[in-house]
Amino acid sequence: MKKYLSSLVCGFGAGVLQIVPLLRSFSCCFILPFAAFISLLLNQRATKSKAKITTKNALLFGIVTGLYAALFGSFLEIFVTFITKHNDIISTFPELQRMINNFPVGPEIRSEVLNIFQRVREDILANGFSVLYAFSVLVNNFIINTIFGAVGGLIGAQIINSRMNTTKNEF
Repeated sequence: MKKYLSSLVCGFGAGVLQIVPLLRSFSCCFILPFAAFISLLLNQRATKSKAKITTKNALLFGIVTGLYAALFGSFLEIFVTFITKHNDIISTFPELQRMINNFPVGPEIRSEVLNIFQRVREDILANGFSVLYAFSVLVNNFIINTIFGAVGGLIGAQIINSRMNTTKNEF
């Protein structure tokens, strides 16, 4: 556990930032890769290591950071929805209906998709919780955060390793 403490800290930070309305759009592209990068930096400083970061370590730290971010982000998203009985599905439901009605699929499929979203919306408005919504948030966050955390770890390792090469060549 101590080895991945930096991933826990950065994953928690990324998970919290994922639910902030304006920052939510940037979570996969900027926040998660940056959190994985910071995780690598923190780990290197904590261990006082001057060695290059291996691809395996970078990938592992990125994935673990993404998993922690998914865990905390999902929990917070579901918890905030439970407390407020409001989320993006509730606020954008009319636009969602229009979009689904423009899909090039049959009317039966369109109707079924709208019914599913309507049930999710009604569950959230009534109880603050929907099993389908919670499941979709968990699956989405675990897949997306893990992928972008891994990418951030790999890119972060390249940046850190290239800085180490530059620093060694200057002396």
